Amino acid sequence: MKKLFLFLVASFLLNYSYGQSKQDKQLIKSMDQLLSGQFKQNEPGVAILVAKSGNIVYEKAFGSANIELNVTMQPDMVFRIGSVTKQFTAVAILQLVEQGKISLHDSIQQYVRDFPPKGSIITIENLLTHTSGIPDYANADTTNIYIEREDFTPQRLINYFRNLPLEFKPGTKYDYSNSNYVLLGYIIQMVTGKEYHSYMQENIIKPAGLINTYYASENTIVPKRVTGYTRNSGYYENCDYQTISLGYACGDLMSSVKDLYKWNNVILFNKLIKKETVEKAFTPYKLNNGNSTSYGYGWFIDNQYGSKCIHHEGQVSGFIALEKYFPDEDIFIAILTNVKSGEDKTDFSDSRFRLFDKISSLALNAESQKEVKISDKLLNNYAGTYQAGKQTIDIRNKNGHLSCFASMEGNFDLMPVTENKFVIINSNPVCSFEFIKDSLGNVTEFISLQKAKFDWIKIDKTGDKTSGANEQLDAYTGEYQLGAFRKTFITIIVENNHLLASSTTALPTTQLIPVSENTFKYNSSDINHLIEFIKDTDGKVRKLTMTQGEVHCKKIKY
Repeated sequence: MKKLFLFLVASFLLNYSYGQSKQDKQLIKSMDQLLSGQFKQNEPGVAILVAKSGNIVYEKAFGSANIELNVTMQPDMVFRIGSVTKQFTAVAILQLVEQGKISLHDSIQQYVRDFPPKGSIITIENLLTHTSGIPDYANADTTNIYIEREDFTPQRLINYFRNLPLEFKPGTKYDYSNSNYVLLGYIIQMVTGKEYHSYMQENIIKPAGLINTYYASENTIVPKRVTGYTRNSGYYENCDYQTISLGYACGDLMSSVKDLYKWNNVILFNKLIKKETVEKAFTPYKLNNGNSTSYGYGWFIDNQYGSKCIHHEGQVSGFIALEKYFPDEDIFIAILTNVKSGEDKTDFSDSRFRLFDKISSLALNAESQKEVKISDKLLNNYAGTYQAGKQTIDIRNKNGHLSCFASMEGNFDLMPVTENKFVIINSNPVCSFEFIKDSLGNVTEFISLQKAKFDWIKIDKTGDKTSGANEQLDAYTGEYQLGAFRKTFITIIVENNHLLASSTTALPTTQLIPVSENTFKYNSSDINHLIEFIKDTDGKVRKLTMTQGEVHCKKIKY
């Protein structure tokens, strides 16, 4: 991690890069081009901040903060940030640990005395790392369709899950549950004798110097608070009313992109908790069997675009918040938007998450590919229609550069880095196209390569209960979803004693050939992808990881 020279006496300085590098200027240009056409003045908007090595290199807002009043979105406006709240609660708990007032290994019943023991010791660390086995109160059954409009006390929230059985023995599995952080907030109250929000304001928000971060109710006047919206069947609407008290210590905070950047620096420079405590918070928790999860104390820790990423996402009615920190590159990204559309019948939500992913990809694109000059004659030779799997790609020479239209992925441009090799502009990890000629000099195909791994989470668990001749293969069957993309799936079935994979992507329906017990490859001469099925401690398949290899795209039209 690079050292950030932000500390001066006792104040944090937020620096802007006045002497911007060529790469930063290109980032600004690329960001503006990406975002300006996505957010109209009369539609919900977004605020974005990107910082590199201690300098804010991009901070802008697009769209509307209030459609009805025609208020233009500004970068310093305040959004609900949902589950990003959890890391603030985690830091407060870790402060109390450092002060010797609690221990990570304390049973929660020491502080929540009327919480049933459930036959297992549930520790504070189990709550921090989502390894407690306590069911998520957000999934609780209720006949009251307006329950989200009612005000909640911490005790009422706890009552929704206190008598439910554990879903697994604490420490044996990871399962994200908001209930864990409700209990942590309540423990803060019990230990300090102060109401949670008051304690957080005095010991976390104020010392961190956060001026646009609030624990506020619906009645509180919050300067620059934006209005939340939803989108259903192609139309924007005011979001459903959801009481802020429903979020409590797991999701009721409001903030701005700059305050989230300040907060990240506060944590990195150990202003609130010690260095060794921060390092532990940023380390994936290990289960009892030694397997690592992807969650620490209030943060996810994994790899994105080939780089280590410390991050969290928050979603509440009308709002989505994303924050990411890449320690090796020293890059911080905050994205706040005032529209959430989980029930939308269009692909709006999926396209927005792809857009947010593209923002992160642009910010992280550290590889500066040098463009070379290519003659029009050669560009015209590369032009044509190519096919791989279910997708066709039309490539055209457009004013001296290659422009592409992929039937399932849309438009993108190529930049030449050698005479026959191009890269997709702003792709990260870099995606290359290498054109191949026959002995007569005719272009016959291009080979696409993007070295990346993607996790697909199993959402249809029919393969968990298997028996018979194909029991081993049946365990892999089911439907797998790519991250937050609700309409992007791989379906695995057994056919003629072999695994068969089909997909909503451009990948063809094809047989999977075993490489090892849990690893398979596509049975295709054109696509060289590997699939590894990942099992939990009970031997159940919970996700698959796809490692992309070369894709051969044959030229079918000149």
